[in-house]
Amino acid sequence: MVKTLKNSILALLLLSLASSCSLFHKKQDKSTVTGWNYNDKNQGGFYVPKAKDIKTGPGLVFVQGGTFTMGASQEDVMGDWNNIPRRVTVNSFFIDKTEVANVHYREYLYWLENVFSDPQYAAVVKNALPDTLVWRSELAYNEPIVEYYFRHPAYNYYPVVGVTWQQAHDFCIWRTDRVNQIELINEGFQNKNVLKQELNGGGQENFNTKSYLMGEYQGVPGKPKKNPLKDAQGRPRTTVKFEDGILLPDYRLPTEAEWEYAALAYISANPQPRKSEKKRGEELIANKQVYAWQNDGFDNLRSTRHGAWQGAFLANFKRGNGDYMGTAGGLNDRSAIPSEVTSFFPNAFGLYNMSGNVSEWVADVYRPTTGLEEDDFNPYRGNVFKKLDVSGGEGNLRDSLGRMKYIPENDSTLRNRRNYQRSYAIDYLDGDSLSQVNYGYGITTLISDKSRVYKGGSWNDMPYWLSPGTRRYMEEDQSSNAIGFRCAMTHYGAPEGTAAKTKTGNFFPKRRQKR
Repeated sequence: MVKTLKNSILALLLLSLASSCSLFHKKQDKSTVTGWNYNDKNQGGFYVPKAKDIKTGPGLVFVQGGTFTMGASQEDVMGDWNNIPRRVTVNSFFIDKTEVANVHYREYLYWLENVFSDPQYAAVVKNALPDTLVWRSELAYNEPIVEYYFRHPAYNYYPVVGVTWQQAHDFCIWRTDRVNQIELINEGFQNKNVLKQELNGGGQENFNTKSYLMGEYQGVPGKPKKNPLKDAQGRPRTTVKFEDGILLPDYRLPTEAEWEYAALAYISANPQPRKSEKKRGEELIANKQVYAWQNDGFDNLRSTRHGAWQGAFLANFKRGNGDYMGTAGGLNDRSAIPSEVTSFFPNAFGLYNMSGNVSEWVADVYRPTTGLEEDDFNPYRGNVFKKLDVSGGEGNLRDSLGRMKYIPENDSTLRNRRNYQRSYAIDYLDGDSLSQVNYGYGITTLISDKSRVYKGGSWNDMPYWLSPGTRRYMEEDQSSNAIGFRCAMTHYGAPEGTAAKTKTGNFFPKRRQKR
């Protein structure tokens, strides 16, 4: 009798548990166009991850996009007039908190030296080395800086200089691959032993994000403990796709518009920025600033707050001829050459040294009339539209460095397109057959399709160049002791931030329309 009663109670408990499970069972995600379930092996197994914002990659800061007046913010004392003010919009993006430092670039060289240790790759490492001779001058004694600035531990976190635009571009590709590779290893989709293989002279067989996504690189698949990825039969899938939301977008050089927008950081000028869904914030820029920081409603080069720091320089620059750091016992910026990347006053986005320290490469090709020609949304000059090079056949789509091979699109296949007709857009409306405008490089101008913009002013510049609106250029295969760089990354998703609840567009309360 007692045993029967116990069995009855157990049955009731199980029935109650089953009822509660069904009551709180999560509703299956379903396609609104077919009615088929997502992530259901019995209905095709189409895997759709939850909509989420991308992670903030190592070293990056989120920059909320918006509209701003790009270009000159003070009198054009140089007479260039190559930065005519115009209103543009940039989408939200990420950018490095600091300039890339010597220790970061040495980490890059260390990886190259080990992965491409075979003598056949000697040029790979050689071509990546920064030019330390940029410190030399016929009438100055800078030999100690030539020898020690890049290598000595005292300068670990000083910005790397002597790097060409092309070297900075290649660094961004390497950084993308290392960040994504360790992401896959940490998530269990790649075996950590693959790192030992690569760093032991792996050569071409090194992880590259695009090669991995296209199936040209396999590595050593891992065994993730909790694997949400499934194939059509419901079996665990160990190969990650970009749409799974695990891999990060590419690190790259910021566009000129992105860099300038991030430097000005007008979010601090908005008196009431949005703080919640119920408080939208004002569309207002209170003051147009000259430099990368906002200082009590007006701009100057020194701190105005009362206290020990009053009068201290907010950036590393050259105050006047022969004055790089002031007088002994009262040094103004305490730095004769570049200083540590986290020194001086950050702007409202938390970015350091957007004015001063070293100027920085950006992605754009230079033209003096850029402001008159570029789009007003994500403006950029430098596009060369490419496609995958399949001439080598399947299994031979990578180059000697393990990267996918690309070639420019054929113009003949673009004739019927409405949005673009040429793959080479660097000289669009400025030196091409359509505009009938040509640059006589080396004859009437030093501007060419290899001229790249750099921004921000440096330790070796007068205050005028510290304004984010100023712009200069140098050939992409040249370098300087006053030019470094920082990386950026495209942000996917809601433009207001990286929080999971942020939305794109305005969502109003649902109300029935009045008849």
